[in-house]
Amino acid sequence: MANNDIVIIGAGYAGVHAAKKLAKKFKKDESVSITLIDRHSYHTMMTELHEVAAHRVEPDAIQFDLRRLFNRTKVQLVTDNVTHVNYEEKCVITEHGQYHFDYLILGMGGEPNDFGTPGVSKHAFTLWSWEDAMKLREHIEKTVRKAATIHNDEDRRAMLTFTVCGSGFTGIEMVGELLEWKTRLAKDYKVDENDISLYVVEAAPTILNMLDRKGADKAEAYLINNDVKILKSSPIVEVKADSVLLDSGNVIKTHTLIWTAGVQANTDTKDYGMSSGRAGRLKVNQFMEADGLDNVYVVGDLAYFEEEPGKPTPQIVEAAEQTAGTAANSIIAEINGGEKQPYKGKYHGVMVSIGARYGVANLSGIHLSGWFAIFMKHMVNLYYFFGIRSGYYMFQYIMHEFFHTKDKRNIFRNTTTRYGNVLWSFPLRLMVGGFWIAEAGAKIWGHETWKEATASFTTLPKLFKGIGEDSWLTSNTVTMPFDWLQTTTSGASEAASGDWATPILSHMPGWFEWIMKIMLPTPEVAIFMQKMMVFIELAIGLAILIGLFTWLASFMSTGFLLMFTFSAMLGWDKFWALPASIALLNGSGRTLGLDYWVIPYLQKSIGKWWYGNVKGFYKDC
Repeated sequence: MANNDIVIIGAGYAGVHAAKKLAKKFKKDESVSITLIDRHSYHTMMTELHEVAAHRVEPDAIQFDLRRLFNRTKVQLVTDNVTHVNYEEKCVITEHGQYHFDYLILGMGGEPNDFGTPGVSKHAFTLWSWEDAMKLREHIEKTVRKAATIHNDEDRRAMLTFTVCGSGFTGIEMVGELLEWKTRLAKDYKVDENDISLYVVEAAPTILNMLDRKGADKAEAYLINNDVKILKSSPIVEVKADSVLLDSGNVIKTHTLIWTAGVQANTDTKDYGMSSGRAGRLKVNQFMEADGLDNVYVVGDLAYFEEEPGKPTPQIVEAAEQTAGTAANSIIAEINGGEKQPYKGKYHGVMVSIGARYGVANLSGIHLSGWFAIFMKHMVNLYYFFGIRSGYYMFQYIMHEFFHTKDKRNIFRNTTTRYGNVLWSFPLRLMVGGFWIAEAGAKIWGHETWKEATASFTTLPKLFKGIGEDSWLTSNTVTMPFDWLQTTTSGASEAASGDWATPILSHMPGWFEWIMKIMLPTPEVAIFMQKMMVFIELAIGLAILIGLFTWLASFMSTGFLLMFTFSAMLGWDKFWALPASIALLNGSGRTLGLDYWVIPYLQKSIGKWWYGNVKGFYKDC
């Protein structure tokens, strides 16, 4: 059987998508090998770089380790820098190895384009990698810290002026993050927040030109209302260390210029000997196959394919994934003998976040702004993780976007943040844990025996005299007051009246009764479940009390209390335990509980077992 070696260069959006698709298709085909080469051991979520640069999230929030993405797949990972591609020999040459290919996918993406503007490469900051984001973040913090010691007003204001060149996605999202960050910067470094100025400089007469004008105007109005200065029709002609010169002759005194004005193809491909189009992007046909080369495909921002005359595929995530899908399908067709399908871009819209709490979006003609636009952006990002089949990073995204934020930089402001001292939930944990142990005890010993024994400390020894006749463990009658389970000999109503006080609901809702009839169809099943319930309640109580798997135990506590409520068995005297259980979901076992040691250990152990060893570089082949 002939081997089919597929090599993918670049672990960006397109490269990862292609590798995932091919790995799934050829999962059981031993004749196909897939190698993914990237200079980094991780995939970067490029669309969230501004969050790192403006200190909303930490760098690891947008770094997705390739081992975690591709472990338990047939994709072999190589962390190396590609130096040359030999098409005749079908070989990819890196700094530390050589890799044969029968099919090659180039997905190295793009890089900033300064259009030859003097001083940009030396003095401006770009936002094209997490290293760029961290360099910018450290510069901003250092500059503000230093500005706090400067007595000269003009010099201090120049240091506290932050300028963004370009009003596309990256530029507007970056200035939006700075808008929210500046309050914290001013507070931490003791400067006047009013001294911090934000500029957006755009060469075109309008901003956000990928959006419809209605949405772009809303974004512009939001920025202006929040004191962001927008200079349109103002090309930058020179950048210096402490100023920016505009085409009009005006000068902006600033120590920070963030250049987001253009994108060009990755310049590493200049030596690959391939035909290029606008901005250095590599020309491909409708199947994403490189111009003049067989079985070499180009995807993502690097690919230049005109969907209409003069209109190349847009440099957005959707296009990156769709070009990758086309290339992968073309390779699948080549190997399996099928027919290739031409590229047909289907774009569902665009969205721009302006900080964590405001955005604008146009989703297939549906115009959104404010909270709803940001909410949809989160949904799209979560769908992305679903697409690359990474539940781990989906969970991490939810945590750092909704629970690990500060300063209300969250779609829900501070209502979901977990940055609070869970020590204060310890007394509540003891109460809820004790509640469930008491519930289990009443069922183990029987309601009457338990009530007499726990009336005071002096009566506790009665528990050692044995269990009562109404114990759920020994009873062979249905104790739950459900009509369809009652028989003439069950005595359930009488038994239940002792256990359940005046219920919150006078009767069970019809929809819930339908569910319970499925779960408890006969008295025999109900009796078995009664006995199991004793041990479940005891386990919940002990787990919450000692702080072990507290989130899971609190979740089960909440679920059972809701079930008892809808079953018309929970009285108002015990209803307090429901909101208390919900409150304990906020990691209450991390303080004075075993979760402090157990959860980190399990995360480390299970992560190592499932994902293998996460390393700084990979060399699987």
